[in-house]
Amino acid sequence: MNRKLLALYGLKWNPFTPDLPTEALQVTPAVEHFCWRIEQHLTREGGFALITGEPGTGKSVVLRLLAERLGQLREISVGAISHPSSNLADFYREMGDLFGVELRPHNRWGGFKALRERWLAHLEGTLLRPVLLIDEAQEMHPAVLSELRLLSSMQFDSRTLLTVVLAGDARLTAKLRRDDLLPLGSRIRVRLAMEYADRPQLMACLNHLLSSAGNPSLMTPELMQTLCDHAIGNYRVLTSMAAELLASAARQEITQLDEKLYLETFGASPAKPRKSA
Repeated sequence: MNRKLLALYGLKWNPFTPDLPTEALQVTPAVEHFCWRIEQHLTREGGFALITGEPGTGKSVVLRLLAERLGQLREISVGAISHPSSNLADFYREMGDLFGVELRPHNRWGGFKALRERWLAHLEGTLLRPVLLIDEAQEMHPAVLSELRLLSSMQFDSRTLLTVVLAGDARLTAKLRRDDLLPLGSRIRVRLAMEYADRPQLMACLNHLLSSAGNPSLMTPELMQTLCDHAIGNYRVLTSMAAELLASAARQEITQLDEKLYLETFGASPAKPRKSA
């Protein structure tokens, strides 16, 4: 949405796009507690954390919030895996890029040793573990997950060198129950289960988005109720519908979104352009 249209609605940003600034994201008590546990405990003690939930329930948003909070701590090194479906060789290449270690994928032992030495030096200098964030972790190969477990600890599993936060859907939970991944599943120290939202939670999210963007009255209360009723408990569905309505309103230069616009936008017959009074 360009600046002219933002000005039309008195908005600082489009409240329904995925690239919202982190200050516009809603932080629930459960998310706040999870981030606090990572920041205050797991970065000092190391180990694995797990965020699970169905698509659209907010897992990636939690990772964004966590990355923002940890990034403000000067002594913590934070990396994020961008290609979770990599094989072992590509996994080592990406790890080398993330943590500034020159690795040769054909020499896995050399890469294994170099990464652990880098993390150990960081730990001894700061007393804090580097943090690795992995979204869509259900796509990771079991062999890569097992390698990550071996990489992250030493001295017969009595010393942990890395903090790892995995986020994924039900396929990740099922994968961690495999026999070859039970050793990793048993090492999950902090968990956050993201659930489908009820109407009050969806309404709270919508109110927060509108208020943080600068126009809490952008939508009529009736429209907000309608959106919450049709979002099937899914934050992504909620914001996608709201984004479609805002685009339709901008095209017609309607200054407040209402139920009539909803029917025009999502009804069977196309909407005719109308001007606001």
